Amino acid sequence: MRVVFPILAILIALVLLIPGVTQPVLTLEGKIDKSKLAKTGIEMIADEGDRNTRSVLMMASSMLGLDKLEGEIDAYKKTRSIWGTVNELANNKNYLVAALVAVFSIVIPTLKLLMQLLYCFLPVNRFKYLLGQLIQGLSKWSMVDVFVIALIVSYLAGNADGQMGELIKMHAELGDGFWYFTGYCLFAIAASSSIKIDKPLSSS
Repeated sequence: MRVVFPILAILIALVLLIPGVTQPVLTLEGKIDKSKLAKTGIEMIADEGDRNTRSVLMMASSMLGLDKLEGEIDAYKKTRSIWGTVNELANNKNYLVAALVAVFSIVIPTLKLLMQLLYCFLPVNRFKYLLGQLIQGLSKWSMVDVFVIALIVSYLAGNADGQMGELIKMHAELGDGFWYFTGYCLFAIAASSSIKIDKPLSSS
């Protein structure tokens, strides 16, 4: 039966979409080298004084071994899901961007999958044909899901870079939400490719 595969693909895509939206997509961690941190702090204090103050501070730093500190300290960590990013954008009063992310990554994908599921169970008639045309129209936005993920990654990375500057060593790690969302995209594409739009039977 030709509707079995698309129905199965739609159901799997719906199941994957939920954790894809709610689970962490990206985790950014930042570490600072202890010796660099000490050096930067001393230089900032020294800039407020004269040359003698700078010399005394550098000498004290060398005597205390601050320039030979080893290891790193955790300075920044942020984990965000798609839904968490929407909330953060809204809390920062970026309402338009928050709405766009929510619409293109949550609302439209969910509506499209539900309409495809309904389409598979409908008999061939004019309503099914019109629904198929609507689904095809929504399919033009299929790559926006991927763009949303790229937007979130760029947003988090830019936010971290803006706060930490050059001192911090950033490390990014993809979360489970990224892989769930990728799985959703693949099954959604498979479902769309397997659904054939039936033309309504012409009345004689």
